[in-house]
Amino acid sequence: MKTLLLLLLVLLDLGQAQEPLHRVPLRRLQSLRKKLRARGQLSEFWKSQNLDMIQFTESCARDQSANEPLVNYLDNEYFGTISIGSPPQNFTVIFDTGSSNLWVPSVYCTSPACKTHTRFYPSQSSTYTALGNYFSIQYGTGSLSGITGVDQVSVEGLTVTGQKFGESVTEPGQTFVDAEFDGILGLAYPSLAVGGVTPVFDNMMAQNLVGLPMFSVYLSSDSEDGSRSELTFGGYDHSHFSGSLNWVPVTKQGYWQIALDEIQVGGAVMFCSEGCQAIVDTGTSLITGPSDKIKQLQKAIGASPMDGEYAVECDNLNVMPDVTFVINGVSYTLSPTAYTLVDVVDGMQFCGSGFQGLDIQVPDGPLWILGDVFIRQFYSVFDRGDNRVGLAPAVP
Repeated sequence: MKTLLLLLLVLLDLGQAQEPLHRVPLRRLQSLRKKLRARGQLSEFWKSQNLDMIQFTESCARDQSANEPLVNYLDNEYFGTISIGSPPQNFTVIFDTGSSNLWVPSVYCTSPACKTHTRFYPSQSSTYTALGNYFSIQYGTGSLSGITGVDQVSVEGLTVTGQKFGESVTEPGQTFVDAEFDGILGLAYPSLAVGGVTPVFDNMMAQNLVGLPMFSVYLSSDSEDGSRSELTFGGYDHSHFSGSLNWVPVTKQGYWQIALDEIQVGGAVMFCSEGCQAIVDTGTSLITGPSDKIKQLQKAIGASPMDGEYAVECDNLNVMPDVTFVINGVSYTLSPTAYTLVDVVDGMQFCGSGFQGLDIQVPDGPLWILGDVFIRQFYSVFDRGDNRVGLAPAVP
């Protein structure tokens, strides 16, 4: 019986492998936080945004439409390219599993952030249709707003027709001015989409552009530029992970939300002893959790406040505790080198904590966010067909 079961699993795996995969290369660039830190402007940024990252308790209630914590994008380092229109106009975007809308700056935008990024020219696209509907996405420090248009969107050879997308006309303050990305392409469920817009991946499925209703994310940590990092539409790549995928059911179809069994620090259960909820989110670079819990976690790993953020002594990495997330009965362990963000400031090594307090309230309670710090270590597959997330140790 066991032999038959193994044979069936192998055949299923082979069937998956035969489906065409559409690979989107991801580039690793300097995050906005690193840019500001290098200039000595990080503390000024916190003050200008009325944020205190040590006591950070921004609350984002999920019952408000599209309330995204803007600070989530401060640490993003992985970006890809898409094109909109005919002939194609290229944009650098974050592929974000924590939101569902596609937006890019409009040529009509006069905000400082738009002037430093590529803008969309509707008059230059023969396939563009103006809708004129107003859209607004609420962020922790302001709102991004504009109008909605329709055009074809291409992602590495996959061309979605009739895609509704946002053309931002105003962008909040100075926040996006130095960001490496022009816009955001959301990959979460349709229920999170502002204005009832159908997300790009839903249109890919509906237009039969992908062989399987899933996509996967590999974030390489083997080099400074993150070469080999990629987003794969239509399946997953066995070469990016070791062992087998562990499938975790989605508990609520909005974010890619899953259940956490518990969180261990140094092998002892410290949080979520009775279970809690988390989301796997490529749009958040750090791992976030309820602010009071994160303060305890920072203390447990030896992190202390420094210039408006938490940092650890770089010499202590070999004695700091592991942090383990137990998900669906499987342990996912992050070593100190995995959850510490190393940077060089004025010729000196700086080791920032990969954890941050962020209070996101949903009906099931506060959410933990498993961002890029987690995904770099664990290859992640997002399966819309069976509404589940697959996780396995990533190959460096």
